[in-house]
Amino acid sequence: MKKLILIVIVCLCSSLAFAQNKPEMADVMRSNGKIYDVVAVCLTILIGLFIYVFMVDRKISKIEKNK
Repeated sequence: MKKLILIVIVCLCSSLAFAQNKPEMADVMRSNGKIYDVVAVCLTILIGLFIYVFMVDRKISKIEKNK
């Protein structure tokens, strides 16, 4: 158990160290105005997923209520 906790802590620390570098691709996309297209596509996908999960939850709730 101690080894697992140590591995998780090391992974988190290493990911924080790598997060300090600024991605050059984001700077280029921001300067060209393409970053807004990327954000719009990501938001569209996320909203679609949330709607899908909500609809499936409603269907499951109806099935559970009928049984």
